[in-house]
Amino acid sequence: MGTSKNALEPLAIGVDIGGTGTKFGIVDRVGNVLFSGEMSTKKHAQVETFIDELQVHLAELITKAGGQGRIKGIGVGAPNGNYYTGTVEYAPNLPWKGIIPLAKMIQDKTKLPVVLTNDANAAAVGEMMYGAAQGMKDFIMITLGTGVGSGIVANGQLILGHDGFAGELGHTIIIPNGRMHEGTGKKGSLESYASATGVRLTTLEVLKTSKKKSVLRDVPANDIDSKKVFEAAIAGDEVAKEIFEYTGKILGMALANAVMFSSPEAIILFGGLTKAGDLILKPTREHMEENLIKVFQNKVKILVSHLKESDAAILGASALAWDIK
Repeated sequence: MGTSKNALEPLAIGVDIGGTGTKFGIVDRVGNVLFSGEMSTKKHAQVETFIDELQVHLAELITKAGGQGRIKGIGVGAPNGNYYTGTVEYAPNLPWKGIIPLAKMIQDKTKLPVVLTNDANAAAVGEMMYGAAQGMKDFIMITLGTGVGSGIVANGQLILGHDGFAGELGHTIIIPNGRMHEGTGKKGSLESYASATGVRLTTLEVLKTSKKKSVLRDVPANDIDSKKVFEAAIAGDEVAKEIFEYTGKILGMALANAVMFSSPEAIILFGGLTKAGDLILKPTREHMEENLIKVFQNKVKILVSHLKESDAAILGASALAWDIK
């Protein structure tokens, strides 16, 4: 990425907290990530040690960028992050339970102003400022990672809802009484099928119930993940291809519901599972169209984010910091 022309222009920090890892970076106003790094989230059973480690990493980057005086603030994207209160509340995919005053804790530690929202909302803001949604006023961002996140923009506004938690399409119920979601205790949610975790669970189920030959049978159950299923599918493994077909079917049904709710110009997919390309996109498109009523058919683009995955969430989170007064 290029460097800033004016050595003293303000910079923003973006922090993206995922269930497995946390990415962070220093960003200029046009979306160049000047310095970045990452650390483990899941190894920190206590949020305090997580923030201690984060602060050490950020301090190093801030020094490289020319010191604290240049930093406008920190934007944080986190699962179940509440923009209004700066808290992370009951996040099923994070190691810390209950309500965590994360923005305040990071602010106290770094002595910089902090704004927080949920990770998918942050990605949507990043996509709108720097990515595939530039110029769009109505779109839905879906992140397909450890979980399924979503950010909904309507009339140019991020939908936050009265309490800050709007736009949780990953927890909408797609299959009544379906698969149990360990984190929430609810059955049949989109996230329990269309996330990387969901692909893993589908694979284990299919291997148990089907007799078909598959290279995945040679992989120990604990080692099966969406990447191995993808590799098998690319190599032509029929079972692996069926797993992506099924995942796309569920995702397509869910997207049809979302389209009929907010009539977006586009749905932008982001995250690890999009690397499967047409293996997942083709069934997703087909099943979305099949489940839409006529007035919505063939109108909504499904796009894959063209922001670099390593940068997109950092960019989205940092975009929040520009609004700090």
